[in-house]
Amino acid sequence: MRGPINIWRLIRTGATFIRSRAMHTVLEAMDAPPRLRAAAYAISAPFAWLGYKGDPNLPPVTRAITALGPAYIKFGQILSTRADVVGPEMAAQLRVLQDRLPPFSTALAKRTIEEEFERPISEMFAEFSEPVAAASIAQVHQATLLRNGEKVAVKVLRPGIEKAFRRDLDAFHFVAKFIERFSRASRRLRPTDVVKHFERTVMGELDLRMEAARASQFTANTAGDAGFSVPKPIWDMSSRRVMVLDWAEGVPMGDPEAIKAAGHDLVGLSERILQLFLSHALRDGYFHGDMHQGNLKVAPNGDIVAYDFGIMGQIDEYTRRVYAEILIGFIQRDYRRVAEVHFEAGYVPADRDVNEFALALRAVGEPIFGMDASHISMARLLAYLFEVTERFGMPTRTELILLQRSMVVAEGVARSLNPSLNMWQAAKPAVETYIRENLGPKAALQDVQRAAKVITRYSSRFPDMLKASIERHSEPQDAAPADKPLHPAIWAGIVAAVFVGGVAIGLIT
Repeated sequence: MRGPINIWRLIRTGATFIRSRAMHTVLEAMDAPPRLRAAAYAISAPFAWLGYKGDPNLPPVTRAITALGPAYIKFGQILSTRADVVGPEMAAQLRVLQDRLPPFSTALAKRTIEEEFERPISEMFAEFSEPVAAASIAQVHQATLLRNGEKVAVKVLRPGIEKAFRRDLDAFHFVAKFIERFSRASRRLRPTDVVKHFERTVMGELDLRMEAARASQFTANTAGDAGFSVPKPIWDMSSRRVMVLDWAEGVPMGDPEAIKAAGHDLVGLSERILQLFLSHALRDGYFHGDMHQGNLKVAPNGDIVAYDFGIMGQIDEYTRRVYAEILIGFIQRDYRRVAEVHFEAGYVPADRDVNEFALALRAVGEPIFGMDASHISMARLLAYLFEVTERFGMPTRTELILLQRSMVVAEGVARSLNPSLNMWQAAKPAVETYIRENLGPKAALQDVQRAAKVITRYSSRFPDMLKASIERHSEPQDAAPADKPLHPAIWAGIVAAVFVGGVAIGLIT
């Protein structure tokens, strides 16, 4: 029965966009071809009366998305940072989704807090405000702790949010399976895996204890970053549905005029946002995965303050090195090396032509250099990148989805402060620092040290394993010795020992 229910939901989605008068705006922003526009209206128009009404006080697109549910809101939040893709009018409408959604009642929020901590609000807070921000999953109240008078932010999950998310995600899974079944070309994009990745990411936001842990980890990682700060969680007042953390004072990042009026440098802030994001992703392998304007402020001292740690990204060291080599290749306009890195990492099938791929990358990168960013159509650039991945049969890398999406969002925020931002020039210092510290002789020595630790850990077992393997091969067997290779662990030990010894000799000499 799930199939018919999900088909009904999709029809109702289109009907909602028509009823809210958002369909025309969306299709215009997408520059959709006439055939697609006709099909969208033909399928949805007869059911327009069944669409959700939404809040008539909101702009059309925002009205439709908020009526449809939290998963749609999350997608709209991403697009809100890309005025260059969806146009300034729609971006302005979608920005409401970041932190200005209709809140639920303060009485209900207080009841949730009291249920979580099993004591009255009056025993915890001297003051407790009405909602100061409301997003897709939770809302925030400003409060004063009774025990020390400290000003804090209290984040409370929306009632019934878990059920609502699962309902939306079920429809997304249905669409992904439908597309994969009937569109062979779409399978390389792995829509089912993409939806699964999105589900894991979003469901992680629904336990605020985990968000407190992510905030704590991020605080530790970025303690030495100049011009950046993170509010710390208060552990004894955080639970599954409630989280309390330090109050973040500052001007919202979504208000460039107020930031400028406060005396802050918009150009410097735009560059710092990108550099901080890349530093966190490359240096730490741990980065803010939802870095839109609604989750950023500019403190009175000029620091960028990040909060809302429901989505954090994590990538391993190998992926960081690959990503850094790709970025530095683009920065240096070495498209051949960028192409080779893609092949070495397995991002492009081995049977494709590396030279052709390098030329395709040149067509992507060259229009960016030497051109004012305000004259670059990011929509066309993204469309061409999609054509390149399709032409070369590149499958979607689900482990890179959040990194790529977050990079797009961070760039969108930076360009909202400085439309003339050159992303590659702004990214250069952070990428070069990572390359210098992680891909040179210093990194090679660190790799040797790590390999030596692994060998040391298992070295006591090598003699017994070698003895057992020799004894097995010395005994009469029906099979020929050539059919019985040494134990894989022994080969691993021999190879590792030779590698470490060779590198060590090379460094010494």
